[in-house]
Amino acid sequence: MKYPVPMTVSSAILLMSLGNAVYAQGTPQTLGLMKVDPATLATGYRTSRVVGSAVVNEANQPIGMIDDLIVTPTETVPYAVLSVGGFLGVGAKFVVVPFNTISVADKHMVLRGATSDSLKALPEFKYTN
Repeated sequence: MKYPVPMTVSSAILLMSLGNAVYAQGTPQTLGLMKVDPATLATGYRTSRVVGSAVVNEANQPIGMIDDLIVTPTETVPYAVLSVGGFLGVGAKFVVVPFNTISVADKHMVLRGATSDSLKALPEFKYTN
């Protein structure tokens, strides 16, 4: 298929006028990279290990299980969806707590100051998609 010369020339001029800048919806975009220490990162926990973990309180009483982790576009802290109550997932209720309220102690996920009843009293979380 042959392109008319004026169309080819105008396309080339348009591409050259854009230069190296990339525009998304009219706004120049920049990407800044941050340095990450791999040794420090290696001491963390994979989400595949966190999801499904039992959550206990400081008295080592089981109070729930991490069902999922949610990251939102506007928040910097991920949220943990906890499954509380029920038996083997039947009758369980999902609630959400900021993940930074959960600490790791002796390889256990610990939510200090929480009880099964206090978590059940939180508003229920329902997945939308």
